[in-house]
Amino acid sequence: MLIVGLTGGVASGKSVVSEVLRKEGAYVIDADQIARELVEPHSPGWKELKSRFGDEILGESGAVQRKKLAAKVFSDPEQRKILEQILHPRIGAEIERRTKEIGRRDPGAIVVIDAALIVERGEYREMDKLIVVTSTEEQQVQRLEDREGARREEAMRILAAQVPLQEKLRVADYVIRNEGLLEETRRRAKEVFRELKRIALEKDRR
Repeated sequence: MLIVGLTGGVASGKSVVSEVLRKEGAYVIDADQIARELVEPHSPGWKELKSRFGDEILGESGAVQRKKLAAKVFSDPEQRKILEQILHPRIGAEIERRTKEIGRRDPGAIVVIDAALIVERGEYREMDKLIVVTSTEEQQVQRLEDREGARREEAMRILAAQVPLQEKLRVADYVIRNEGLLEETRRRAKEVFRELKRIALEKDRR
């Protein structure tokens, strides 16, 4: 089994790349999707978020409103740290559980872990390879405005809270630049997958 990290700045286009890798045959574990599942109403994660951040982060249905939660934590490093302490151990445990399950079913699998903080948390050191997806800052801001409805100042604040892209590029095994045509991004993602497949086969032969 080959464990591959997939990361990049916020709104850099990881989802485009992860979709290509999935179609090519990789098992993709999406940390953001796991985070959503772990805070479904009345789950232990939901209860802890409600206790720490109050009812104002909840919508009418009782679900956590991610935009309201983000507004609280991105402007306050201490609040952000509390959020990470609540979510990250749970997310990590679930990723590990899913990875082991895939390994039991398919020992030759290529498992791609799509997560924003792989470099920040040092998790890439435990992985076989790391893919970093890049976009220009202006593209990231535009996507945050379009996708999340963020105001420009809010989008810039979110970007400023992240580790500089150069730090991620320094430890990357593969870089996929999502800065031009989507077709070019997809072509590069397929190229990277072919290389990962070759490495996985070599690893299996040892």
